[in-house]
Amino acid sequence: MSEVMPDDEPRLVGSDRVLAVLAELARHPDGIGLDEMARRVASPKPTVHRALASLRRAGFAAKHTHGRYVLGDEFLRMAFAHHEARPDHVRALPILTALCQRYGETVHYATLDGPAVVYRAKLDPPVGAVRLTSVVGGRNPAHCTAVGKVLLADALRTEQDVREWAGDHPLARPTERSIGTVEELHAALVRVRERGYGLDDQENEPGVNCLAVPVYLNSPTAPSGAISISGLAYRTPLHKLIDDLPAIRAIVAGQEPPATVPSRS
Repeated sequence: MSEVMPDDEPRLVGSDRVLAVLAELARHPDGIGLDEMARRVASPKPTVHRALASLRRAGFAAKHTHGRYVLGDEFLRMAFAHHEARPDHVRALPILTALCQRYGETVHYATLDGPAVVYRAKLDPPVGAVRLTSVVGGRNPAHCTAVGKVLLADALRTEQDVREWAGDHPLARPTERSIGTVEELHAALVRVRERGYGLDDQENEPGVNCLAVPVYLNSPTAPSGAISISGLAYRTPLHKLIDDLPAIRAIVAGQEPPATVPSRS
């Protein structure tokens, strides 16, 4: 006897059902049984079983010995290959979008290139955007920016490393708050490593501060770049961003952040 679904349940047919089953599999890395899958996609068990069979033939689903279904190796291979082939700035875009929406401030994704950071992506909020000097493809001195400090902290572990990186040239000081000596920069990078984030307290542009964290798009151990939130110091003071650091880290890691956002006051 076929199962009868309640009248208020949505009806999935054909390819829509197969896609719904595939999407539900992705939510269960430990596997999901046929009965539970049928409930979650609101479809009869025989039709869900046929959808799973189609996915298994394509290698997009697999069945464990205990009767639980998981995503198949072929689907994972395709997903990882596609992900690796995408440019970093494209992979960073969902993170930037989530941060921009949460804080209503400009966000950046940047990489390190010698003494400078290069901005690979930038998003402004729809209203209230701050006019910053940063542009996609543009550069700023690494030691004056939050993203730069994050990346330098990973690359320069000792004071001698910092000294060799700086060379014979004095460190640029775009504002009176900018770091001006090798000793100051080394101490700042030690703090970044201890905290796991970098700060720019009006060191690159007067009245603008930033908080940045590393992002690992290519490797679980080496940052591919850093992501920052930039705002006017009076509107989004650094302590507000620091207080919300767990949410920032969750978003960068692709996880669901807490619902609340610290007040700008």
